[in-house]
Amino acid sequence: MAEPKRGGSGAESEGPEDRKPQSDEARSAFTPPAGVEQPEPPEEDSPTSEFALPEGLTTGEHPIPPEVSAFDTPSTYSARNAPPAFTPAHGVPMVRLTKEAPWQDRMRTLLRMPVGDRPVPEPVQRHDEAGPAVPRVLDLTLRIGELLLAGGEGAEDVEAAMFGVSRAYGLDRCEPNVTFTLLSISYQPSLVEDPVTASRTVRRRGTDYTRLAAVYHLIDDITSPDTDVTLEEAYRTLAEIRRNRHPYPGWALTASSGLLAGAASVLVGGGPVVFLAAAIGAMLGDRLAWLCAGRGLPEFYQFVVAAMPPAAIGVALTLAPTTTMWDVRPSAVITGGLFALLPGRALVAGVQDGLTGYYITASARLLEVMYFFIAIVIGVLVVLYLGVQLDAELHAATSLVTVERPVTQILASMLLCFAFAILLQQERNTVLIVTLNGGVAWIVYGAMHDVGEISAVASTAVAAGLVGLFGQLFSRYQYASALPYVTAAIGPLLPGSSTYFGLLGIAQNDLNQGLASLSTAAALSLAIAIGVNLGGEISRLFLKMPGAGRGASRRAAKRTRGF
Repeated sequence: MAEPKRGGSGAESEGPEDRKPQSDEARSAFTPPAGVEQPEPPEEDSPTSEFALPEGLTTGEHPIPPEVSAFDTPSTYSARNAPPAFTPAHGVPMVRLTKEAPWQDRMRTLLRMPVGDRPVPEPVQRHDEAGPAVPRVLDLTLRIGELLLAGGEGAEDVEAAMFGVSRAYGLDRCEPNVTFTLLSISYQPSLVEDPVTASRTVRRRGTDYTRLAAVYHLIDDITSPDTDVTLEEAYRTLAEIRRNRHPYPGWALTASSGLLAGAASVLVGGGPVVFLAAAIGAMLGDRLAWLCAGRGLPEFYQFVVAAMPPAAIGVALTLAPTTTMWDVRPSAVITGGLFALLPGRALVAGVQDGLTGYYITASARLLEVMYFFIAIVIGVLVVLYLGVQLDAELHAATSLVTVERPVTQILASMLLCFAFAILLQQERNTVLIVTLNGGVAWIVYGAMHDVGEISAVASTAVAAGLVGLFGQLFSRYQYASALPYVTAAIGPLLPGSSTYFGLLGIAQNDLNQGLASLSTAAALSLAIAIGVNLGGEISRLFLKMPGAGRGASRRAAKRTRGF
């Protein structure tokens, strides 16, 4: 039976009171308001439901095609010529970054920008028309970050490297995150898809700056548009870097530790006999530490054991009857042994992470430094207590007498830097540069402190600032890490004497003198770390990146005035 029409005779016969209210469809948002001409109703016999099939579409032999979402990838999409992901309302910021600029500067600038303000990446290493293999890119990025973090690199530099690798392979919406032992990276394919997150834990850390330099070369090749590096080639290169042996054998490292301690003893006023005694003590401590490491003892106990032989030799020389005849200074022997153990590298990295806003990683690094320092204190104090019980003549007042030997001290400082560079497993072509950098730092310190009579903390900060400035310049134009050019150069500035005098005061129950000397050592350590970081920041602040325009600005760090 046919359904009566709307507006037919049945509807006209009803009164105004009996008429049914209009349906919700008549009051929809698409109904023209009052005063606007109404469209003419359709002439079909039956009403058209909002759930009715469109005209020409049947449900018989031809099924209904699946619903197409507005967020689906268009059929004309090409990964090689991918369009921008989205454009912010205020437009894409103009960031002038050219390939002549070091990749560290380019990636650090982009990393300090919000995700929505980052410009669209240029295709660098896209080898597949279907797009990058997201799990493999994230895994490669995490493995590279693991080697950098295990080698002692700062958290911001590790994040910049991870961001550069992922961006080079086409993953532009990535957010890396680095803590002391955990690395993670999150990638969001689009604004409506779930993010993909991967993480990796750093179990072991070691010092090998040759491996660190090789990783930096790999990152430079990946982020450079002029070099074609596939994922398979990157994995193969990374495996070769892991398998590479250290450039120096074990006996060379032991000899370098002795050479470092001997040079440090000469630096604080020792002679040939003191040089030999300090070298023997440091080499014995190094071999004992290697023995403890082979037995599986934690690094804390390795530092305790390594600090004992230099202190024992210094106390033995004090008890020897020929000490006065040979003009032997036992304090210089113990101080030289401390120079080889003070964790200057970890201290600089910890303070740098704190100054750049990575407070969790900075706290962990500084806590590690504190544990190592406590281990050194325990090892030296045990021997000094025994020496005090044996009536050894250990007096801080007589030990503070310094001998001005500018030429000898400059040569000793350079020898110290040379030995330190060998211990850090640096490349041979960087050893000479870092040796000269350390010599310049000691000359500046001696000119300010000994000649100008400026405080030791201020002189140390200025000298460390020059070390950071020159190290950043060398790494900037070598496209490498700044650590090989900085860490060994700060060796002559380490507070070995203040640490020894503080421990001696505690051993002799002179807590006021001991705590004052240890406070001085802490102040000098912070001056070194802050000076190195400030020198690197000055080099980035006043030196333009190659190809940058006049109006190119530098992005702020993570925190600005506490907000």
